[in-house]
Amino acid sequence: MAAPPPGNSTPNGTPGTPRVLRAMNDRAALDLLAAHGPLTRTRLGELTGLSKPTASQLLTRLESAGLVRPTGNVTGRPGPNAQLYEINPAAAHVAALAVDQEGISAAVADITGQVVGEHRVTAPTTDESLTGRTAELVAEAVDGALAAAGLDRTDLHGTVIGTPGALDPRTGTLRYAPHLPGWQSRALRDELAEVLHTPIVIENDVNLAAVAEQHHGTAQDFDDFALVWADEGVGAAIVLGGTLLRGATGGAGEIGYMPLPGAPLARGGPDAAAAPDGGGGFQKLVGCPAVVELAREHGIEAPTAAKALTAALRTPGAGDAVLTELARRLATGLASVVAVVDPELVVLSGEVAQAGGERLRELVETELTGLALPRPELRISDIEGDPILIGALRQAVADARNTVFDTA
Repeated sequence: MAAPPPGNSTPNGTPGTPRVLRAMNDRAALDLLAAHGPLTRTRLGELTGLSKPTASQLLTRLESAGLVRPTGNVTGRPGPNAQLYEINPAAAHVAALAVDQEGISAAVADITGQVVGEHRVTAPTTDESLTGRTAELVAEAVDGALAAAGLDRTDLHGTVIGTPGALDPRTGTLRYAPHLPGWQSRALRDELAEVLHTPIVIENDVNLAAVAEQHHGTAQDFDDFALVWADEGVGAAIVLGGTLLRGATGGAGEIGYMPLPGAPLARGGPDAAAAPDGGGGFQKLVGCPAVVELAREHGIEAPTAAKALTAALRTPGAGDAVLTELARRLATGLASVVAVVDPELVVLSGEVAQAGGERLRELVETELTGLALPRPELRISDIEGDPILIGALRQAVADARNTVFDTA
C-alpha cells in the first residue's frame, strides 16, 4: 500500500512530510522484496500502489543506498526484457548463537536470512576452567562463523543469543539456568556488546524455538499455540495473538519447575546452584535423564534419551510400556498448560519428542483426550536443523531490517 497523500499524518502521528513518506514507501518496497524475492519495477509498483515514475525513483534511491541491486531480467515475454531487483545481501549481516551444556553454536547470515558461515565451540558447563570466560567463548564462536563467511566483526549489525533460562528485564540477570556458570553476571550483556561491537539480545532458547516454529514450522497458521520442549531441560513457549508471552521476570513457560504427582518438588528457587537440572517438577519426569532411567527400569539400556526411545520403538512389550508411561507423564504436564492457556495448537519439540515421533505423539494425544480439558491439536515439530539457532537468526534478521531498512 502506498503512503498516505501529503498533508496526512503517518500512523504514529508524525506529519506526512515528503521525507517521511519516502521512507515509508522505501520500507514497504524493501519488505516486499524480502518476502517475494526479485521483482520488476512494474510489479513492485503494482504491489505498493506507486506510479511507475515513483517506483523507478524509489529503486534508484535504494540502489544508491546499497539496499537493492539489479539481478537479471524477466525473459519469455513480448517486448523488452524487464529488469529484476532484489535485496542486496551485503546490506547487513547478523550473528545468532545457541548455548547448551556442551558448548556454543554460532551462525552468521546476511540481511536476506541466508546463512553464510557457521562455527561450533565446545565448552562443557562442567569444565570449571571455562568459568569467567563466557564473553571470550562467545567471541570465539562468532569469529569462527565470520571467518567461514569471509567476514569480520565490523560487518555485524546485531547479535541474538539463545540460552536456557530467561533474562530478568528488571535486573539483567539470567535466571532459571544455574547450570550455566558464567552466564549469571548482571554485566554480561554489556561485556558481550563491548567484545562484539553490536547490539546484543539474550533470549530464552525455547522462545526462539517457538519463533522458528511460528515462521518456518508447523505453527505457521496459528496465532495461539504452545511449544513444549522436552530435552535435557524442559520448558514451554506460549504464543498468544501471535506474540510471545514472557512474564514479569522473563520466566513465563518455565514448566520444568511445575510440581506434578510423582515428581520431587523443586526447592531453592530458579537460581539454586544446588539444583543444576531444575531439581524437581515436570523436568524430573520427562527430561532426557528421566527417559533414560525410565527405559532402564524396563530393561532397555541406552546412553541417551534418543537411543532409549529408538530402542523402545522397536521393542514390543517393554518398549510399549516405556512409551505409554512417558506419554502419560507428558500428558499430565500438558494438561496444566492447556487448562490455563487454552492454545489452539501444542507443538512437541526437543530430543524426547523428536525421538519418540508420531508414535509418542499419538499416545500423548490419547492420554490428553481422556482429560476433561480443552483439546488442542497436537503436532511434532517439523523444523529441520537446530530450531533455537533458526529462531535466533530469524529474530536477528528482523531486528537488523528494522534498522537498515529505515531510510528516514
